[in-house]
Amino acid sequence: MNIDGSRIAERIKMLRQAKSLTQEELATRAGLTKGFISQVERNLTSLSVESLIGILDALDEKPSAFFDGAIDEKIVFKLKDRVELEWEDVKNFQILVPAAQNRMMDPALLDLDVNEKTPEEEPHEGEEFGFVLSGSIDLVLGGQPYKVKKGECFYFKATRKHYIANRRSNRAYVLWVSSPPNF
Repeated sequence: MNIDGSRIAERIKMLRQAKSLTQEELATRAGLTKGFISQVERNLTSLSVESLIGILDALDEKPSAFFDGAIDEKIVFKLKDRVELEWEDVKNFQILVPAAQNRMMDPALLDLDVNEKTPEEEPHEGEEFGFVLSGSIDLVLGGQPYKVKKGECFYFKATRKHYIANRRSNRAYVLWVSSPPNF
């Protein structure tokens, strides 16, 4: 079996970022140096089996699961793959593609009950897109509200404070995509 070293490097980096670890934190946990982890993630060095097992242990990842992900890029994400996130007062917020930090977009499904709203986000780099699947919402961008109804969408650069609110009498569902990943 031949496994591309760059796929292994990408997978290690993705798992580290998904667990919100710095290279230094991963190195400490695995008993390695930060420089070595950096070289591994950039595919500039070969990994011994011992070093790889140490890294996987530090990431709490089973070798079988790791190599499944390193060999096959996941294309289809099922309901069971979704990750429920707690986001202040929002009860139903799901990440649709787990570990999106290694991707260009972060799609999520936002289910807003009546009078529910997302926390106000500070300005950040990137762009955001949303499509209202049902109900209607107010997108508040830089203090300016924009009403967005079922079947309509929004798209903006995230350089101003923003949040989404459901000020209507029905539940609202929004497909929300952030690029680069921000959720």
